[in-house]
Amino acid sequence: MMYVSHEFSVEEFKKKFPRLAEEIFSDRDKQLTLRVESGFSDPWRNYVPTVVDYIRRCKTTEEAIRVVEYLAKRGELTSEEAEELKKILVNHGVEFFGSRKEDDYYYKEAKRYWSLMRRQQRLHKS
Repeated sequence: MMYVSHEFSVEEFKKKFPRLAEEIFSDRDKQLTLRVESGFSDPWRNYVPTVVDYIRRCKTTEEAIRVVEYLAKRGELTSEEAEELKKILVNHGVEFFGSRKEDDYYYKEAKRYWSLMRRQQRLHKS
């Protein structure tokens, strides 16, 4: 969990949360700090894969060329972009675009991200 701290003056808190303030303060006047738990955000939310993401999933150059042709047919690539990508694939192979994205790639990346966020949270608390 990620913790977010907000500071309110007593009067501000009373205006925003009148019934809760009544229960908490009962005529006492002091500073209040609230800690609100919120889950980690998903680092891949609203992420749209690019042609390179698709190519990096391919095991062979031929498979990558079929992907590029499919994306061009769907109008997601211009014919010029498709031809350039196919030329690169033929001359350099799929490795040109980076290491292959294995199964569960995005899950593993998100897990690394959440682990980093937890580490930062612990450092922030210290």
